[in-house]
Order: sequence, then structure tokens, then C-alpha cells
Amino acid sequence: MSDRYTYRITWSAEDGEHVGLCAEFPLLSWLAPTPARALAGIRRLVRGCVEDMKQNGESPPEPIADRAYSGKFLVRVPPETHRALALRAAEEGVSLNRLVSARLASDGV
Repeated sequence: MSDRYTYRITWSAEDGEHVGLCAEFPLLSWLAPTPARALAGIRRLVRGCVEDMKQNGESPPEPIADRAYSGKFLVRVPPETHRALALRAAEEGVSLNRLVSARLASDGV
């Protein structure tokens, strides 16, 4: 299962090395001099954590890629923001949902 988790490699200027991260295990990281070694290290670390969790009767997190998403979520915003977005949607002749969806998508989410 650890091969289906979401991994990311980034550069840490503070550490002067590449950092391997796993979205499903946000508290784990692995520093290495190359991206390939950072990826190998974080994958090994996650694999070990998953094995430990299973041995202790715990359920490892489900990979993000395997989760089902409804396409709906509730976001709370200040009333002024809600009003401004509703006004903008009306001015553009679209629904508030379409406006917010388009703006989220354009932010590269």
C-alpha cells in the first residue's frame, strides 16, 4: 500500500538538501543530497511506519488516490467575503458555485 501514497520532493534551503514528504503522513520527512535519494528515503520510512502500524493493530491511512470524493465541501468565510463573491458572481452572470470553483481551479489547486 505504501507505493500508492502521495510523495513530494522539495528543496530545503535551511538544510541544504532535498526533502522527501508524504501527504498521508505529514509528520514524516527525509533529507537527502539528491531528489532520488530523498524519494527512496521517505518511501522506506513510510513503508516501515505502515508495517509498524499493522503489527500494532492500527489502520494505516488510506492513500489519497484511493479515496472517493463527492465534489462537495463546506467552506466558511467572513460575511463580507461572501457578499463580495455573490456580487462578483452576479456581475459575471454565473452562480456563486461556478465562480468559486473557477477561482479555486485557477489557483492551481
